[in-house]
Amino acid sequence: MKIISICPSNTELLTYLQLENQLIAVDDFSDWPSSISHLPRLGPDLSINMDLLESMEPELVIASLSVPGMEKNIEELEQRKIPHIVLNPSSLQEIANDLRILGEACGVLERAEKRAAEFESFVAIMKNIGENCKIKPSLYWEWWPNPIFTPGGVNWLTEVSEIAGAVNVFADVELASVQTDWHDVLKRDADYAFLAWVGVQHHRIKPGHLLKRPGALDMTAVKLDHLHVMEEWLYCRPSPRLLEGALKLSLLLHPREYKDLTLPEWVYEK
Repeated sequence: MKIISICPSNTELLTYLQLENQLIAVDDFSDWPSSISHLPRLGPDLSINMDLLESMEPELVIASLSVPGMEKNIEELEQRKIPHIVLNPSSLQEIANDLRILGEACGVLERAEKRAAEFESFVAIMKNIGENCKIKPSLYWEWWPNPIFTPGGVNWLTEVSEIAGAVNVFADVELASVQTDWHDVLKRDADYAFLAWVGVQHHRIKPGHLLKRPGALDMTAVKLDHLHVMEEWLYCRPSPRLLEGALKLSLLLHPREYKDLTLPEWVYEK
């Protein structure tokens, strides 16, 4: 099957189903695994070159609604009658379900069921450890600095926080992504602050961006030296790579409780 992915997380889902060799093109931000580096690029995920995409005559396009603005991609695919699937997971369970959806669409349902079950099993193990952590620190995740966006209660990062033995300070807001302000962040006064700006290279995110804000030096996270720059690709993309991010987070917060836990081999395959 000739498949095109127009979102990094979708490319990663296909990879976990061992379908990356059927990809004929991807968006500009798909950077994993390295074996896809030679593929034609169709532009940023918010600005896909649909004429070029259509000219490649894909049998299936894996689209997404995970970032506001992607709707126009879906509209173009529908207008041009290009076969496509739209994924929009907001939870860890929905990521597992998407593996099954892709597996069925691409003829590898048995493989997809195995991967999804392994994913769910590892999440359950982490959740059990997390629930038994006596101290659960509060976390502030920053997805975008201006205006400030942070994951809310209906988001995989709230779940990642929980299975790592912690609590997202914006978990009470029943949204996937919350636009807030600095005053609200200060009021919630998290024990840890994590900067993972969507689509921004890791080396370009500096803690100084946050430290310059009014009152930042009085934050508990800053006073405790708990301000960290995190890998966007391990926390901001709804794919099984979140397991790697979750384990890294848990070992930072609760090194003793999670020290004997290791990721399934398939997570590191690529």
